[in-house]
Amino acid sequence: MISKEKHIAIVGAGLIGSLLSIYLIKRGYKVSVFEQRADMRQKGYEAGRSINLALSTRGIRALNEVGLAEELKNVAIPMHGRTMHNREGKLTYQPYGTEGQYINSISRSNLNVVLMNEAEKLGTVLFFEHRCLSIDLEKTQLTLQRFTTNQQPTTGSSEILHVKFDLIIGSDGAFSAVRQAMQITDRFNYSQEYIKHGYKELHIPAGDASQFKLDKNSLHIWPRESFMMIALPNPDRSFTCTLFFPFEGGLSFESLDTKSKVKSFFESTFPDAIHLMPHYLNDFYANPAASLVTITCYPWVKNNTLLIGDAAHAIVPFYGQGMNAGFEDCRILNDLLNEFDDDWTKVLLAFQFLRKPDADAIAQLALDNFTEMSDLVADENFLLRKKIEAKLHLLYPQQWIPLYTMVTFKDDIRYSQAYSIGQKQKKIMDKVMKQPHIAERWEELDLNQLISQI
Repeated sequence: MISKEKHIAIVGAGLIGSLLSIYLIKRGYKVSVFEQRADMRQKGYEAGRSINLALSTRGIRALNEVGLAEELKNVAIPMHGRTMHNREGKLTYQPYGTEGQYINSISRSNLNVVLMNEAEKLGTVLFFEHRCLSIDLEKTQLTLQRFTTNQQPTTGSSEILHVKFDLIIGSDGAFSAVRQAMQITDRFNYSQEYIKHGYKELHIPAGDASQFKLDKNSLHIWPRESFMMIALPNPDRSFTCTLFFPFEGGLSFESLDTKSKVKSFFESTFPDAIHLMPHYLNDFYANPAASLVTITCYPWVKNNTLLIGDAAHAIVPFYGQGMNAGFEDCRILNDLLNEFDDDWTKVLLAFQFLRKPDADAIAQLALDNFTEMSDLVADENFLLRKKIEAKLHLLYPQQWIPLYTMVTFKDDIRYSQAYSIGQKQKKIMDKVMKQPHIAERWEELDLNQLISQI
């Protein structure tokens, strides 16, 4: 076995960095985690900038490996399907999978706190208010700016630290300082693409008499073709709402420049929701509109420095897989450490080779799913299409697995495999939906013939 007397630095104490530190400390490594922000367990977290998380099978598998899955599932709320709200308030329900399959609504901050507490309990050392200024990729050395508790990064520093490690792992998010150090090296490919939509957080407070104001076991969607609003349940019986909306254009954040325009927009667009959101006007103005970006890069490894999670492959949130993909990164990295007996030279190269195609696949799937969520879920032909696919899966559970099921509930199927199979299924279903009178005759389809095309 390769010696584990390595001191590993993780930059970023978010969800992925905290989970990865647990994996590594359990393997016997010395682990230090550096986080620019203050400790949220003492200072709280930034309100108004959270998209509730949908914890699914891939993420749960990783949490189970470190012994935290049951604890976290106890504070999550199962969502068995999505409930669509049209402009007249009519509801349409679509299950996510077969009976017993569901995703879990969970608070980002609560999950992060549990992971940080477990990491510290096991021996990880967390350094808060330490900004990564630069990295010497040849020396595997971090240059850090340490702040005192009453200082902010914009007002100066108390100390500059230069610290060498055996390995540095960047899990510091979409705008990673670790990745920025790699970007100026030779033959490093990088791209970022913002979509035209941003998001703004809104809130549905808890109902009276210990009631949820909406079905608590659904992800609620108000699809409006070019934009949408969603709502995920919280344990306190409230819902966190997110409005995904263009920044500019005829109907956009830019165009809603007065309270009367905002009020008119919500009354006409989400009439069944506004009576549930008594403070939506205040929320709209108090919470900033945040952007959504897809980031790809390669390689993820330079010498003894590695990128992981959003630092390597940030995606938009429309498949609910950003966190789950990052957690799966941690699990795959741990599997490779087992496979190569902790030989990091082999592990790092194998990790980026294995995960890059999957990262690209889930990034594309997340972009594609925005159209489905904002527009197609309200379309009768789309709902019929899903009904046909559900019947195929019921009768041929091994031969036809819907794309959403592969991505969300089948952690033994890689994202890249799911994407490839999904493309084949799409071509088959496109032909099916073009058949004359399909709405009336779909139950007469030759399903054996469809399956034979896979």
